[in-house]
Amino acid sequence: MANMSPLLTFIVILLSSIMINHLPVASSKQWCVSMQTAKDEQLEDNIGFACANGVDCRPILPSGACFKPNTTISHASYLMNSYYEQHGRTNNSCFFFFPNSAMLTSTDPSYNQCIYK
Repeated sequence: MANMSPLLTFIVILLSSIMINHLPVASSKQWCVSMQTAKDEQLEDNIGFACANGVDCRPILPSGACFKPNTTISHASYLMNSYYEQHGRTNNSCFFFFPNSAMLTSTDPSYNQCIYK
């Protein structure tokens, strides 16, 4: 095997790490959504928490892109994910603030004009 100079070795390592960090990974993004088994009362609390803590709740209003389906679980999922996204997509921002009602998914829950970030 040929010997590489220390400078060339450094450049190869540097360029490799830059390239690796810019490759898209299909399953790396996650969304925080409502568990199917969550109770409506908990989901209503989650909606209130998200709206009171800086999440834009207009998309779930009757004229909003995420109003339909007009269900508690759908509205809560959208707002829980918005909170999760605004707070750095950490486990805490999903599970701590939405206990026993949240789960992470790698399947994009967006539909029609309702886009989950």
